Amino acid sequence: MSIVLFDPPGPRARRRARIGGAIATAAFAALVAWVIWRLHDTGQFDGDKWAPFKDTGIIRALARGLGATLRAASAAVLLALLLGVLLAAGRSSTNRALRWPVATFVEFFRATPVVLLILFLFLGFTDDFARLGGHLDEHAPDRVSRILGLGQFGTLAPLVLALTLYNGAVIAEVVRAGILAVPRGQAEAARAIGLTSRQVFRLVQLPQAVRIMLPAIVSQAVVALKDTALGFIIAYPELVRVGRLIYDSRFNIIPTAIIVTTIYVTLNMTLEWLANRLAQRQSRRYSRDAIAAARTAALPT
Repeated sequence: MSIVLFDPPGPRARRRARIGGAIATAAFAALVAWVIWRLHDTGQFDGDKWAPFKDTGIIRALARGLGATLRAASAAVLLALLLGVLLAAGRSSTNRALRWPVATFVEFFRATPVVLLILFLFLGFTDDFARLGGHLDEHAPDRVSRILGLGQFGTLAPLVLALTLYNGAVIAEVVRAGILAVPRGQAEAARAIGLTSRQVFRLVQLPQAVRIMLPAIVSQAVVALKDTALGFIIAYPELVRVGRLIYDSRFNIIPTAIIVTTIYVTLNMTLEWLANRLAQRQSRRYSRDAIAAARTAALPT
């Protein structure tokens, strides 16, 4: 049975939609043209303002800033996913003594601005983080130390921990909502054909919940990636701070901003593309495996 919430648009409605789309496109193109003209008129496209980006030293500095950004973002996203799953499990518990403290934790960190968390952790614990990073740096191989950024741990740890707490609290609600969004009839039907509770969760509930949660999780990962720029306020050498050092010395703030913004946009688009590919692959795999497993479990032994 299908439910129609509204009638399909008729010829006049489609014509109005096309006209509105054409007007919006023309307005956007005019805005872009005006911005480009203003930048050209103020000399922002002059060769001397873009010449620094041909310097190998500048390119290496941007690469180091990009590496620092990716290091902080990847650590924050992975830790936030782990924390989010644990918090979602706690919020879904039938034990009130566990559920209420977890709910308070989630609501507190969801409501706290990330910049305040970063400042609190940096001002209160940066020396401790720096000593811990130095201790780990002494015992870790040089390659591992560079990859993990142990030499920058005094600023890296407050940034990653703050992003983990905030994004983990948000992801906890996403995970809980994804599990609750799977209709109960799915699990009941799976049990009716003989699947165990573990098989129901692995083959029926989890695949559907992952497909439901994935867009929101990707969006939160993009938020975490962009929020690494807040490391600027604690002197973490991420991409925005490197850009600041470049335009302070070369006096080319607009070209530097364009380069840094382009890098961020490219990273976010790549992340969304990878997530869409993963969603399509999981959709094909889980649907096939779930059907085959259900049929096998239903056969008499």
